[in-house]
Amino acid sequence: MEDIYVNSKITIPASAVAIKFSRSGGKGGQNVNKVSTRVELVFDVDGIVCDGKTKNRIKRKLANKLDRTNALRIVSQESRSQWQNKQSAFEKLVEMVTDAAVEEKERVATKPTRSSKIRRVDEKKIEGQRKQLRKKSVSHDDD
Repeated sequence: MEDIYVNSKITIPASAVAIKFSRSGGKGGQNVNKVSTRVELVFDVDGIVCDGKTKNRIKRKLANKLDRTNALRIVSQESRSQWQNKQSAFEKLVEMVTDAAVEEKERVATKPTRSSKIRRVDEKKIEGQRKQLRKKSVSHDDD
């Protein structure tokens, strides 16, 4: 296996990835009982090659998917083919790392415009009127 180049700044070395094969459930008939098509890819996040900020960002965003040893486990068993499942697992890995590496833009706090405040108050008045119309009027007629 060779290194995976996620983009120009991020590389996943082959030493940081371990692959295990096992028997898969699901479709495949008798083949399911004989061939190990399920792929479990174990990726050590500490082994990723990139700058420190990006590595910390990836660890932070993938934190809920990591086990105690900082390993990310990806399982693929959609296909009857071991090769296709292996490719699928690598695609999932690259996608997860790419998504986690994206730097979030700082949110710029803004104030609501005058017209949006007026619009909000007008909508509240209309909604209040609508609710008033839904109420049943009770008349007290004493004869």
